[in-house]
Amino acid sequence: MDGMGDALETHAEALRVLLVGGSPEVCDAAFLKRLSADCDLVVAVDRGLDAVLGAGLPCDLFCGDADSVGDRGLSSVRRCEQGRPSEVAAVERYDPYKDFTDLALALRAIRSRWGSAELACTCLTGGRPDHALAALGCLLRWEGTVRLEEEGFTGRLLKAGMSWRMTGLEGSTFSFVCLSPASVVSERGMEWELDRGRVELLSDLGISNILSDDAEVVCHEGVIAAYLIR
Repeated sequence: MDGMGDALETHAEALRVLLVGGSPEVCDAAFLKRLSADCDLVVAVDRGLDAVLGAGLPCDLFCGDADSVGDRGLSSVRRCEQGRPSEVAAVERYDPYKDFTDLALALRAIRSRWGSAELACTCLTGGRPDHALAALGCLLRWEGTVRLEEEGFTGRLLKAGMSWRMTGLEGSTFSFVCLSPASVVSERGMEWELDRGRVELLSDLGISNILSDDAEVVCHEGVIAAYLIR
């Protein structure tokens, strides 16, 4: 992201995977193309395939039961399964009557193929609040780094020892939410700062801060979701 430093813990050789979820609210094609430019692979989760193909992007892996995929996407999935030329390179098709969400199974598929890849996740939050919360739960168990990218915000899941530095964004809105029973968080370069403050689960303490030119959030303990609102 332009003008945005990122001090997240990273793995030098980790692949960067764009994971496009099946949100009913599909992101803009140009936005999706910009996200894919920073990634090595594109994975579509169920109806996320429609967004990927609509943006003219190749799909390296489709994961889902295909119950919400449009005609074009479903045709591409079937051609791939039949070994015919397709816009989809690989398919993991699931039984609709399963105990896990398509996203949870997609994360398992990514791990089995590419290890603890760096994830840039989009189309996970729109239209269904239950799915949005469950998606966060799935991503909290991911061992690599996780970016949350939507047209209205960019975010990070920060675990103990991880930080996020944001530069050149003076006046922007920043929020964080604790996703563990408790977290210890520091904020600097913001209108309201914290010095190893203890924050309880889903507390509103970190909501609607204002960035200065050079800001940073640090998660010392626990897990937080941090959001920079566009």
